[in-house]
Amino acid sequence: MRTSLWRLGLAALALHLVLIQPNHPDAMTWGALWLFPLELPVILLGLVVLPGQARWVLGLRALGVAVIMLIAVFKIADYATFTALSRSFNPVADLALIAAGARFATGAIGPALTLGGILAALAMLALVAWVLWWASGTWAELALPRRWARRLGILGGLCAGIAVAEIGQAMGRWSLPVVPPGAAFTARVGLERVLMVRDTLAGLQTFRIAAANDPYAGGDGWLRGIDRDVLVVFVESYGRTSLDTPFYAGTHRATLQAAEARLHALGLSMSSGLLRAPTRGGQSWLSHATFANGLWVADQISYTAVLRSGRRTLFHIAADAGFRTAAVMPQITLDWPESATMGFETVLAAADLGYAGKPFNWVTMPDQFTFAALDRLLRDDADDRPLLVQIATGSSHAPWVPVPALLPWESIGDGRVFNAMATAGDPPDQVWLDRERVREQYRQAIDYALRVVFDYAARHAADPPLIFVIGDHQAASFVALDERHDVPVHVIGPAELVAPTRDWGWRDGLVPDPEGEVRPMDAMRNLILESYSPRLDRTTLDTTR
Repeated sequence: MRTSLWRLGLAALALHLVLIQPNHPDAMTWGALWLFPLELPVILLGLVVLPGQARWVLGLRALGVAVIMLIAVFKIADYATFTALSRSFNPVADLALIAAGARFATGAIGPALTLGGILAALAMLALVAWVLWWASGTWAELALPRRWARRLGILGGLCAGIAVAEIGQAMGRWSLPVVPPGAAFTARVGLERVLMVRDTLAGLQTFRIAAANDPYAGGDGWLRGIDRDVLVVFVESYGRTSLDTPFYAGTHRATLQAAEARLHALGLSMSSGLLRAPTRGGQSWLSHATFANGLWVADQISYTAVLRSGRRTLFHIAADAGFRTAAVMPQITLDWPESATMGFETVLAAADLGYAGKPFNWVTMPDQFTFAALDRLLRDDADDRPLLVQIATGSSHAPWVPVPALLPWESIGDGRVFNAMATAGDPPDQVWLDRERVREQYRQAIDYALRVVFDYAARHAADPPLIFVIGDHQAASFVALDERHDVPVHVIGPAELVAPTRDWGWRDGLVPDPEGEVRPMDAMRNLILESYSPRLDRTTLDTTR
């Protein structure tokens, strides 16, 4: 035996630690160290049985290390997406999240720390790969008599069979009469990724067919029941936790109830319900696309597919009905070529809104300035066509530091009045060291965003637009303290235009019924088209379904 026992033990321990690496925050406990990886004896026995210095064996070792490292990276990606989005990482659909995460980190902690973190992560991965290569080589150097090699090969095959059986049981393919002595977790993660890629590509084809077959795309007469501006306001990170989680509900319910009383006194009508969003913790554009297209757009692959499909969005259909369509997107700071396929006649990104004040870290401008710019640039101009405009708020976007204060509308000007607020308080890299402080900032930011929207509605109560106020998604789980994908939706406007929403099962006022039906967000486009097109010939629609 050319290799010492302590080196063999250390090498086995290194393989053990990589194989038991958790992929979910809840599994990151000391108890995870005691999980026995069923792949470990298969790997070790295989290395012992094979002739260690043969060229093809070296290639096999390199392939094995590469596969284990790839799965380890998937586990890290899973950990991040479970933390932020409450789901695993899809290697087909989620590649765009890597760049998005880097941009968010740059805005939250600065480019230097972000770059340092990326380089440190790459160095750590390189170190782990080297350790795996050393560990596999250490066991491959172990020389045993031929008769032992044959017996150990049989034992390795038996261990592989147990690992396969455990994987099948864990994935629900079959049930075993006995409990396996461990788990082949790493191999299962790898297999699940292969199946995920296969299913994603197959689902994409199905999605393309659904996108192309749209009974609402033809004909005219849509939205003839609306004679005024319509605002679709997506409130960033506004989720059901604001209604149900005590830490947030005490503040946010009070804001909703106060606004309801105020708006009712001004003659406005309101109704509210709950929607299920396709994402959580981020990727707001998936909710925007789901709402506008009437399709469940839950990942980047389906998002790309729907943009390329020629699908008629709510905004396309509204434009055909005589509306002027627009998007007010204060968080868009780069080119947005995708907007050309979404049905917007006008797109106002951050640079178009005229903000001359300082940014609020990642947030380009306060929500109140965004709504003031909406009036100045769109609603107060000479075009007498009604507007259908999508507004995506930004002040309640992470890192939620600092939170602006609501100002008199006439004092906003070019936004420089917000400069003192933009530099107030501790920076994000300090606040985000304490999760309780993060949650407190989130509570304040959502409250500010809601008060801006309701104050804007009150300001225009004399000639009110029809306003849909929708949470785009829940915040990340560690912030929201709620695992659901549910978000509130409120409709504010003249009584005759709010009335159709009651047929959707929604409750009067600004506080949704907690026991009410939670509709999927992709139902909204068709509900709006059907409910606000009272003179549409329904037989035309029925024959095209």
